Parts: sequence; C-alpha cells; structure tokens
Amino acid sequence: MQHIKTYHSMEIQTDSSSIIIEGPLSSTELKKYGFHEKLGSFRPSNKQFEAVKQIADLEEGRILIARTDDTIIGYVTYLFPDPLERWSHFNMEDLLELGAIEIAPTFRGYKLGSELIRLSMMDKMMENYIIISTEYYWHWDLKETQLSVWNYRKIMEKMMSAGGLTPAPTDDPEIISHPANCLMVRIGENVPKSSIDTFDRLRFLDREKFRSRKGF
Repeated sequence: MQHIKTYHSMEIQTDSSSIIIEGPLSSTELKKYGFHEKLGSFRPSNKQFEAVKQIADLEEGRILIARTDDTIIGYVTYLFPDPLERWSHFNMEDLLELGAIEIAPTFRGYKLGSELIRLSMMDKMMENYIIISTEYYWHWDLKETQLSVWNYRKIMEKMMSAGGLTPAPTDDPEIISHPANCLMVRIGENVPKSSIDTFDRLRFLDREKFRSRKGF
C-alpha cells in the first residue's frame, strides 16, 4: 500500500496574531521552526520535537502542525500503532493511530486541536484508512485545565468528531479499566470490508482468544 501524503493549509486569525495550520510536513520542513517549550505533555519538549521529526519521516507517518511565524504551538501525529500494542496484532497496512495531539496552553481556546484533525482529513488518502485514537484519562491535562475526567472526555469527543472519529466499543483491558477511557474510530470510505472485519476482530481480541481456548 502506498502512503501518499497531500499537503493542505489554512490560517486562523486571533486578536494578536495569525496561526497557520498545515501538513503533513517532513522533518526537513519541521526543522525550519522552533518548538514551543510548553509542548511537553509526553516528554520534555526538545525530546518530543525529535520524536515528532522521526514520525514525519516514516513512510506512513503524518505530522500536521499549528504555528505562529516561526514557532510550532501545536501538532497532531498519525502512524502505525506501536508494535507492542494490541492494535498492531494483525499488521494492518490500512490502520493508522492518531498517536498524539497537543496544543501549548496559552494557545488553547482557539479550537486548534479540532482544526488540526479537520485539516488532516482533507487529504483524500485518509479515506483509505481506519483511523483510531486511544483515549486514556491519565494522559489528559487535568491539572492545567482543572476539568473533571468527564468534562475532559466530552472535550476530547468533540475535538475528535471534527475529523469524523466517534467512540467504538472494545474489550481492550486498558480502555475498559476506567469508564472515562475510550476508543475513537473513523473508517474511511474506501476501506474494504475485509479490513473492517479484521478490525472488528481486533477490537474484541480478548473475546476471540477466549473463544479459541474454548474451541468455539
């Protein structure tokens, strides 16, 4: 499967500046900009920037950013699921994970997360993929936002819905370990039924393993 990437961009005007949302970008293009020091939800910002640039150069990897003139203030990543996670179990070439989305605190309130996801889905190639996002409450910035897990969950659902992702049931142990966690899914228009069937098996992998042990 060819992982073709088509660039799109848009501009958002704020009271004090304009923000460019664009991508997918290569690591060479990303190197033109600084990386906001508050983009550190997953690891220190300098290390996160290195991780983002590495994803950008993966064949399937996609990085879209929100930036001021010269500083990246937000980003979203898409790539194959981690080989150690259940979502890579069947090595599906048409399954991508929205691996991370982050906006610098001072730029929240402009719906940049929603616009990043919306812009990413403008690429017609995304209709060839099943897109997933695994939402775990322990990754959420509850301290900075002062929101409850339930209110934060509502915000995440609304943001993901901008790109057509909706909650889907699963028996994944980490997701079902807390009722606020969820699996968000978008199935592209061109995804074949065989891939959808494989993904349905993947969502309920533990049930399938149980059935196999029982000889059903």
